[in-house]
Amino acid sequence: MRRAAPAPPRPTLHLSLQWADARHRALLPRHRVQRWLRAALERDAELTVRVVDADEGRALNRSYRHEDHATNVLTFDYEREPLVRADLVLCAPVLEAEAQAAGVTLEAHYAHLLVHGALHAQGYDHVRARDARVMQARESALVVALGFADPYAR
Repeated sequence: MRRAAPAPPRPTLHLSLQWADARHRALLPRHRVQRWLRAALERDAELTVRVVDADEGRALNRSYRHEDHATNVLTFDYEREPLVRADLVLCAPVLEAEAQAAGVTLEAHYAHLLVHGALHAQGYDHVRARDARVMQARESALVVALGFADPYAR
């Protein structure tokens, strides 16, 4: 009888979770955020996740993307090899409004945007149509595997 090959080791994750806006803190316990991020990781990572209010989200988006509004997630990737090092900044009021408008739970939207940000940190992008299809397919598969509805099937 042949034995199945052992599963490859899962990437390690060193996580710093910061709360400038704590309104959703109870919804995002550390173990849940780790689970969602680990699902998206293809290699070991050191990630900081910071949940911010609209003012900080707007200031960061204006400084780094030159857009004068708060956005749902910003990914600041510093290193991809051999270790992924990045900051993911999520704007609580933007995520709340988007979840409500899309008719999804806030938990599902956070899971999606954390996966989205983690993929960006590893080099995925959606500027060009081909890259967007690849990233979106990966995102959808991961979010569904985590037990949520496909965010792009709406």
